[in-house]
Amino acid sequence: MGWRRGRARDFCGAFGTPWNIIPGSRLPDGKGGQAGRVPERALRILILSDIHSNLEAFEKYMELAEGRYERAVCLGDLVGYGPDPNAVVERLRQVTDAVIRGNHDKACSGLTDAGDFNLLARLATDWTRKQLTPENISYLRSLPEGPLVQEGFQLVHGSPEREDEYLFGAAQALPELRKATFQITLFGHTHRQGGFLMHAHGRFQTIHIPPAKDGLVETLELEAGARYLINPGSVGQPRDGDWRAGFAVLDQKAKQVEYYRTRYDLAVTQTKMMQARLPEPLIRRLELGR
Repeated sequence: MGWRRGRARDFCGAFGTPWNIIPGSRLPDGKGGQAGRVPERALRILILSDIHSNLEAFEKYMELAEGRYERAVCLGDLVGYGPDPNAVVERLRQVTDAVIRGNHDKACSGLTDAGDFNLLARLATDWTRKQLTPENISYLRSLPEGPLVQEGFQLVHGSPEREDEYLFGAAQALPELRKATFQITLFGHTHRQGGFLMHAHGRFQTIHIPPAKDGLVETLELEAGARYLINPGSVGQPRDGDWRAGFAVLDQKAKQVEYYRTRYDLAVTQTKMMQARLPEPLIRRLELGR
């Protein structure tokens, strides 16, 4: 899947005017506090989603994000596919204060079966169930279903209406934006960085974010009166053609979303997966970002 730098695709299919993206901005020198110490109104929100047991991607992500946020939220799918489910759950619990469940969290903790998963996902789910500690299984089972309302935005895994729904395009996103009661809804599940918006006058657009270079950030300016579905991308299992870990920061004061990509030690993750005898196609797809 290709990227279109700084442009948004109109609902009718034609390209609209250049979108409000500031390409190639330097990373801000943030001085935010540690996650877990939540001020009355945190202004910089670190958004992570779809880590999928990829510890190397998660640790690199947190290294880049250090000092640049006031609190952290997670949109689900902590586990599944990758080789480090326990380490990811335990690390995530240290840095986030709002977490919702994803479909893999439900399946891997035994809340649901994996009957609707493809064969490779089922094999990874079965392996993950055997690795998870009782404490981490209990934690995953305790995660709330979205939407989870926060101050000024809400968290969902799939969509506000159905937690496992994929918002791939206008057919799924437009009805959600029309019904939205929040200006900003943060969603994951598709593993595709970007999102959707409805302008104040009712026009729908897909937000195509050009992948940021390492050490840079792509910034989306939020416009008054518009409604947004924002996807930070996947930390541990991107599927938008870019293998690097994806994440975002919502800056409520500056009224913008910062999109990030960062390289991580992919070879280490793949070696761990091979040693765990996880399915080979799952190992290969990490380097493809699909």
